[in-house]
Amino acid sequence: MDATSDFSLQMPLSVCSSALRRSSSPSVFTAPTTPPLTMLSPWHSLLSPTAPPAMETRSPLHPPNRSLRSSLRSPPPRSVAARSAATLSATATAVSSSPPCSAKKKVLVPIAMGTEEMEAVILAGVLRLAGADVTLASVEDGLEVEASCGTRIVADAHIASCADQVFDLVALPGGMPGSVRLRDSDILQRITVRQAEEKRLYGAICAAPAVVLMPWGLHKRKKITCHPSFIGDLPTFRAVESNVQVSGELTTSRGPGTSFQFALSFVEQMFGPHAAEDVDRILMTQIDKDLERSTEVNELEWSVDHNPHVLIPIANGSEEMEIIILVDILRRAKINVVLASVEKSLNIVGSQRMKIVADKSIMSASDSKYDLIILPGGTAGAERLHRSRVLKKLLKEQKQAGRMHGGVCSSLKILQQQGLLEDKTVAAHPAVAHELTCQVIDQSKIVIDGNLITGKGMGTVVDFALTIIRKFFGHGRAKSVANGIVFEYHKS
Repeated sequence: MDATSDFSLQMPLSVCSSALRRSSSPSVFTAPTTPPLTMLSPWHSLLSPTAPPAMETRSPLHPPNRSLRSSLRSPPPRSVAARSAATLSATATAVSSSPPCSAKKKVLVPIAMGTEEMEAVILAGVLRLAGADVTLASVEDGLEVEASCGTRIVADAHIASCADQVFDLVALPGGMPGSVRLRDSDILQRITVRQAEEKRLYGAICAAPAVVLMPWGLHKRKKITCHPSFIGDLPTFRAVESNVQVSGELTTSRGPGTSFQFALSFVEQMFGPHAAEDVDRILMTQIDKDLERSTEVNELEWSVDHNPHVLIPIANGSEEMEIIILVDILRRAKINVVLASVEKSLNIVGSQRMKIVADKSIMSASDSKYDLIILPGGTAGAERLHRSRVLKKLLKEQKQAGRMHGGVCSSLKILQQQGLLEDKTVAAHPAVAHELTCQVIDQSKIVIDGNLITGKGMGTVVDFALTIIRKFFGHGRAKSVANGIVFEYHKS
């Protein structure tokens, strides 16, 4: 890519829409031609023949006054599964027949105490889905770091072990004081400066462009964006308000709510546009013209006289991007969130091989009552969650007490097995929908049915979390949180 060229990437992805002003005349991003993606890493079982066809990218959202009757399906929705099977089969064949890349792309994502966990985990997760070899490297003395919203993440390596390695991409997450701690790492500075001098890809998101890249002088002669809180620190004639800004080898982005778009821009730059489309099809981040953000049936007020208590059970194989997004966004709204491991250890390894430390064991967590229990997806993780007798007991008590519960993607199968979907209407990923015996609304990303909330997939989890906040606190707090993460919020 020519170092003097500047591109502003404005893909209409649901998880990446800015809550603030957009660039007035964004141009279309085109990546240099590279070999196509040879293999997508496993994600849930959604690469099975029932995964969804590609969604056409459209905007704006369809007006929310459509009758539910047109989007309800009576079980089982075999026709959707059949259509999906044909599309994904063709995609899988094309991917498997692609010529092999000469070497696996190597990516460095450094983390520190106070790093923004959504940004770090989405970067690593999306790039691993694309087949990149991603190293999460700690700049702290130890490998375990506590991120900005309290999640504990275990890095793959220490930054010192990366000092002499050559990376195709170095991508810095933001967060405070995480960005300051990244800035103060001499080893990371040398790695990133060398990356820029040798004209390999590097990038930063949120606070990191202003707090890290500017002191290192890596913003010079580049157009650059960052979180709105730090945009005033950038040189006026170089600052832009694009969700993602590509300027030569440097790519910058605005915040947690643009993390998927940021990560997909790197997939496109390293692997090409077809690879980015394949990964985005798995993520389901795009907003379809006819897809509602949320639909509510059998409306029920979620009222509590205290800060809500939410339990998120996790297991080896759970989808870490979904876990981290839920925890990050809900804690921003001052909701008390407990991550509980159903494994013998508090340390779990997610579907994309990232290590997360739970707050408690499921046995210890079972001593408390929860206003809401949410099950994350991940096929292997869902199966392990289903084996937990303690979790089964908690879900049974949750149902009997009429308290709230919900799940995303493959976890809906657990809810069905526990009898929590009887006479309910849900949103479900097409790869899961054909296994459900309840009614499914195809045309909505999120469905709330009384005390049940369900979501289609990974790319809908930001909306899922904001909908929970709205149900507990109203639109005001949900919009405030959305603005903070730079995510476009709609009251409808």
